[in-house]
Amino acid sequence: MFSSVQKHVLEITPQMIEWRRFFHEYPELGFEEVKAAEKIGSLLREWGYEVTTGIGKTGVIGFLNNNSDFTLGLRFDMDALPITEATDLPFSSKHAGIMHACGHD
Repeated sequence: MFSSVQKHVLEITPQMIEWRRFFHEYPELGFEEVKAAEKIGSLLREWGYEVTTGIGKTGVIGFLNNNSDFTLGLRFDMDALPITEATDLPFSSKHAGIMHACGHD
């Protein structure tokens, strides 16, 4: 089983890098994460999750019912910080004075 998980992770790594770069290019401060919430909600819907948005203003909940007796909860931060990015990376922040610098990637 572990090898099938590894294989799947390798298959989706390029897509995950693309998503990460999107969030870094378009950072949003706390309670202003409109694009991030839309992107995450859209992805969760694509994957078959029931999605609730607007939790605490910009929060997103995805629920996947697989008729199991077990529940797994995951929590993620989406907010950026009011810091000016000083990198020349192709995916650096396009919003002046805001960047993802928390190290939560």
